[in-house]
Amino acid sequence: MEAPAAYVPVDIAPEWLEGAANRVVEAHPGLPVLPVVADFTLPFALPKRLGTAPRLGFFPGSTIGNFEPEGAIAFLRRAHATLGAGSRMLLGADLVKGRAVLEAAYDDAAGVTAAFDLNLLHRLNREAGADFDVAAFRHRAIWNETLERVEMHLVAERAQVVRLAGRSIRFAAGESIHTESSHKYRPERLAELAAAAGWRVAQRWTDPQALFSVWLLEG
Repeated sequence: MEAPAAYVPVDIAPEWLEGAANRVVEAHPGLPVLPVVADFTLPFALPKRLGTAPRLGFFPGSTIGNFEPEGAIAFLRRAHATLGAGSRMLLGADLVKGRAVLEAAYDDAAGVTAAFDLNLLHRLNREAGADFDVAAFRHRAIWNETLERVEMHLVAERAQVVRLAGRSIRFAAGESIHTESSHKYRPERLAELAAAAGWRVAQRWTDPQALFSVWLLEG
């Protein structure tokens, strides 16, 4: 197998990206590392230094699920345009599975996801001058069967009024803030999204339980 001609990490945070790129350089001293500071949800250009080398995009994890389906198609279409004709892309995607498994994954017993979700309120208090009583909200994960997505909500435990950006926002007890959605895909549906964005499915892999998938797309 040929060694990669270059590695091009992309991230919106310059400081984090620089540190990550340096670690790759240290681990692989012979590999050119060409970081690009960009928002991957918007168009951006790859370094000209790449020339006409074959290109393989890599979008691991299940981040594709954080887009609405139309947004996922738009992202894959932009990736196709960025990488160019004849390119390939490795894409990770979480698959549809049982409600109990999904809701437990997004509301774990250790409270990690709950802390992540509630941190939104801490940041609004710290950075936007809000006055949320964070202890008065609880995290809840809901599997939406119709839309095939896990929804994360912050649910008000009691009626309250919050000040934010000069406005008073009233919450009734049980009312929630929908903070995030994570779409899960059936293989045939993801193949449709890829095709709509100009990609062809070359190969697909799953774990033995068919909980997660990795796709090789060709453009």
